[in-house]
Amino acid sequence: MDPTDFLVIGSGIGGLTYALRAAEFGRVTIMTKKQRRESNTNYAQGGVASVLAPDDRFALHIRDTLRAGVGLCDPAAVRMLVEEGPLMIGELVRWGVDFDKQGQALSLTREGGHSRNRIVHARDATGREIEGALVRACARHPRIRMLEHHLAVDLILSSKLGGRRRAGPDSCLGAYVLSGRSGRVQAVLARATVLATGGAGKVYLYTTNPDIATGDGVAMAWRAGAAIADMEFVQFHPTCLYHPLARSFLISEAVRGEGGVLRNGAGKRFMARYHPMKELAPRDIVARAIDNEMKTRGDKHVWLDVTGLKPAFIRKRFPNIYKKCLELGIDITREPIPVVPAAHYMCGGVMVDLSARTSVNGLLAVGECSMTGVHGANRLASNSLLEALVWARQAAAVSREYLAAKLPPGVPAWRDTSTDRKPAAVLYHHNWDAIRRLMWDYVGIVRSDAQLKSASRRLKLIRGEIENYYWSHRVTVDIVELRNLAQVAELIVKCALRRHESRGLHYNVDHPLTDPALDGRSTVLRQRRSRPSGPRRKGL
Repeated sequence: MDPTDFLVIGSGIGGLTYALRAAEFGRVTIMTKKQRRESNTNYAQGGVASVLAPDDRFALHIRDTLRAGVGLCDPAAVRMLVEEGPLMIGELVRWGVDFDKQGQALSLTREGGHSRNRIVHARDATGREIEGALVRACARHPRIRMLEHHLAVDLILSSKLGGRRRAGPDSCLGAYVLSGRSGRVQAVLARATVLATGGAGKVYLYTTNPDIATGDGVAMAWRAGAAIADMEFVQFHPTCLYHPLARSFLISEAVRGEGGVLRNGAGKRFMARYHPMKELAPRDIVARAIDNEMKTRGDKHVWLDVTGLKPAFIRKRFPNIYKKCLELGIDITREPIPVVPAAHYMCGGVMVDLSARTSVNGLLAVGECSMTGVHGANRLASNSLLEALVWARQAAAVSREYLAAKLPPGVPAWRDTSTDRKPAAVLYHHNWDAIRRLMWDYVGIVRSDAQLKSASRRLKLIRGEIENYYWSHRVTVDIVELRNLAQVAELIVKCALRRHESRGLHYNVDHPLTDPALDGRSTVLRQRRSRPSGPRRKGL
């Protein structure tokens, strides 16, 4: 496949924003493993947080973000995020995003942890609106090429060209990419490679994420030697619809922001017993409160009640939620919605600086797969889309430096010396289910040392089995995703075992208190040894 100046792996808000900016001065190739619009962005309901209201200030948004992050946010990163917010909202509008308005002004709502109304939205399908506008803008650009059904298998590293490790700093030169249609693996060379692969929600049994969220970017970066941090902080969204026909349908936090209340199985409101902000408390507190109510009473779910709101307002403000629930026989204007917490957002990821650069030269990361320092131990609602926008802008700006990078005349072809047999279906399905159930039961909302150690032992065995199959069978999309999922699960457990306290999204019953000595100290993992990330050749 032809080389490119900039290779973007992923087609969510971060990857598309980067592409539009980088295409001003270079050629961009975007690769996505499904259709171009299939991304976590497309499923985001809430909105984008930004200081736009007359009664709001940057200092308030910064304060709210730092409070939610429970002492682990990077203040410089938070300041950059907040102060560039209005600029990024204006840019989205210029790209064609149709946000809701009140008169001539953008309509603003509030979500958990925010002290002011500052969430811009497009009904209850903000992500879909943004994704559509950005995809259309990229499709029109003459220097942007978009390739669907292409899955990055591993990154190409300068130190491993020719199968022998070379001295000197390592650089990323692109990626080996598997075509989901032809089954062929090809090398794609690039002066800079941008990971924009989204999260890893599918590592858990119950998640709001789509099937593509298998942690591919984090796993590839780890195998390439990039630093990974804060993987123990997995945000569980408090309100996922509890229904057998819609197990990953999110009920937006904006529903509570507009006045929805939580009730237990007895019909009693309970959030006042857990936090003074009640239903608008930060997500980690609301999720643990729901988890505790369910476990204490033995209920399978709690109720989110919006029957106190006017039916016409509900239908206008939340048309997709109203429609989906009605299809399932739930009229939310008349009856409460059954909800449970579900894995939603990965606060940790590939460590990056304020310009989105990782610890590997030529490799950048934006969006959910990155760890910018913005979220700390708990993401403030609707800061994630803004983070992707801001760091994509920064990544594009620094990418000018890579235009002078010289690409090698070629790299070793992906020589598959394994058998031509596909992995046994039983291996894939068994381990896929085993990983996700293990993570849900042992590394969920509430954890313990014993559970984490047991999960670590079991994951080591599972990952070993997957690696053996990976290196001896023909590469398929399923086995690549399973390999990445197992790697990310192991990284989450490694980080969780190293944090001997409870903070934000990480709650360990054996260490229930927050340790002030750990303020500002992220859990950073660095790869010491790894199996080769390049083409599979004898002798590697």
